[in-house]
Amino acid sequence: MGHREDLLEGAKRCLLEKGYARTTARDIVAASGANLASIGYHYGSKDALMRQAVIASTEEWGAGIVRTPDAGDGQVPDADPLGRFAAVWEQVLQRIATEPQFIAAQVEVLGLLPRDAALREAVGEVLPEGGEELVAAFEGVPDAEVDAETARVVGSFYRALLTGLMVQSLLAPDRMPTGRDLATALHRVTTGGVPGPE
Repeated sequence: MGHREDLLEGAKRCLLEKGYARTTARDIVAASGANLASIGYHYGSKDALMRQAVIASTEEWGAGIVRTPDAGDGQVPDADPLGRFAAVWEQVLQRIATEPQFIAAQVEVLGLLPRDAALREAVGEVLPEGGEELVAAFEGVPDAEVDAETARVVGSFYRALLTGLMVQSLLAPDRMPTGRDLATALHRVTTGGVPGPE
């Protein structure tokens, strides 16, 4: 890797270990092995580099959502939308539970958005793409098959759930729902009935 890539990897490590706001340029240099001047040369500023680290980390995390989850019995529940919904959320919830540093960094960044226009713009630029990826993961289709309106509407629904679950995992990790719990809740909301997926 060159200095540019080294700096980005170092910034991503600092994001997890120190958080967005507490990371200094010297922290990034220490984590990357690059020199201080190379931050300005390659990224313009430490803040610009940290914004790139947020985007890259988020994209990598999202890419790890499996498109064909196992329902628990070795079968992928493609024919059962609620079963698939439960299975994908189960996988996402497992990642949330095992990656608390990433979750904490994401929630910190969300809190900074109202006061940091450049960060808000950088995150906003990737939101549509993130919506496509979420819909694709939950529907088991390629990203290219998700149209812009579906990404906007359905992707926003998945993003709202994901953001809420991230926050809840920091507040009450011992009271997190399961994927099946979420499917049961969705069933009740959409049908008015208590029974959830079998």
